[in-house]
Amino acid sequence: MIRINLLGQARPKAAKQAVPLEATLQVVLAIAAVAVSGVILFVVYMSQKRDLDAANKRIAALRAEKASLEQIKQDVDRFQSQKSVLQQRIDVIETLQKNRSGAQDLLQMVANTVVRVDSLWLTSMTRTSDSLNIKGEAGSINAVANFITELKRSGYFDKIEISNAKEDDIQTGVETYGFEMNVAIAPMNAPTPQPKTQPAGSTQPPPAPAKGRS
Repeated sequence: MIRINLLGQARPKAAKQAVPLEATLQVVLAIAAVAVSGVILFVVYMSQKRDLDAANKRIAALRAEKASLEQIKQDVDRFQSQKSVLQQRIDVIETLQKNRSGAQDLLQMVANTVVRVDSLWLTSMTRTSDSLNIKGEAGSINAVANFITELKRSGYFDKIEISNAKEDDIQTGVETYGFEMNVAIAPMNAPTPQPKTQPAGSTQPPPAPAKGRS
């Protein structure tokens, strides 16, 4: 659409309205406040994010350490179980070895006692706990008495009780006495009797060694 100016006068221009300075300053301050707030929020966010990442890493490290410790605990428990089984086996072996050594010492001590008595021999010997049941034959009652004396002197036996001792003459024309006795084994920590020493300046010769069983 075409407009024609019939008056022939120049059309006045619209005057520009001035913007108040106070309003401009408020806008600038508002934009600055928003920018500063954004920067602060960003800094706080980044700081909290770093803290959160560090906490997550710490949690992951603690979980890994916990799993490692649980594995170590399982290994320790398994080793303790194996150690317990091995210790039981060692105890059994040591007990058997001790009993075998004790039985050998006992037999050796009885044998050493018998050979120091003439005309005496054993027919059976049974051990029950800490006592022995001994049966044997002797050429005389004195031989039985000497055997009891030697048992007491050994320091290995005590509390000797004779349950039977009588003449049986198991061989024709030979006088023999059968005997049975119960002998308690002395505690293993009992001191072993030591041979008596001759007084200083004594001229008495040492006793002759005991003769073996004939």
